[in-house]
Amino acid sequence: MNHHYFSSTWLAAVGLMVVLGGCATSDPDMISRDNVQTMSQVQDGVVLSVRKVTVDGSQSGVGAVVGGLVGAIGGSAGSGVQRESQVLGVLGAVAGAAAGNAAERLVTKEDAIEILVQLKGGERRAIVQAKGAQNFEPGDAVIIVTTGNKVRVTKAPK
Repeated sequence: MNHHYFSSTWLAAVGLMVVLGGCATSDPDMISRDNVQTMSQVQDGVVLSVRKVTVDGSQSGVGAVVGGLVGAIGGSAGSGVQRESQVLGVLGAVAGAAAGNAAERLVTKEDAIEILVQLKGGERRAIVQAKGAQNFEPGDAVIIVTTGNKVRVTKAPK
């Protein structure tokens, strides 16, 4: 197997991981196409506190599969002896799967905020969402928008 083919495969795998990372977001300014022209529940509230949090990356298995394939190709390409090439291919696949899984978690991890809101009736809610364009401070009037099983916080209109 030539070096150019291995390099191209590795670059394609890294590109796929970057694309997957871009798809994984909880951006409150991005509305899912499925939520267009649907009714949402709205609740009024006041921000009690805001803190920075990190949303753990996902492990869909795509990173492990891609890493395993790249590792198997890379491992088996290094030797001329068939038995040795097979063993190196298996070892490369295992190492690549572990590395791909770790890479997927790293690429899909995101910074977010946890907003503690007190509703008009006195109940409290905590919502975690990606930091969007709006900045929240204690005392801000906000609305909690619930669409299906998705919830987001936005500043109340003045």
